[in-house]
Amino acid sequence: MEEKTKLMCGKCGVEMVPAPTQFSYLGHVFRTEVLRCPSCGQVFIPESLARGRMAEVETILEDK
Repeated sequence: MEEKTKLMCGKCGVEMVPAPTQFSYLGHVFRTEVLRCPSCGQVFIPESLARGRMAEVETILEDK
């Protein structure tokens, strides 16, 4: 069985947990689940999300 690495909040030292999170860009809002600190609310955005879905949304909105 594969063991997953737990990500800890750099600010609080608390384990980050998956949570629905709202993002806004150029007046448009979208929600997705990312790792978030339950204590301070800091989020972790993986590179795959930043270069994938978020980059697509950014391009679409900037082309409008």
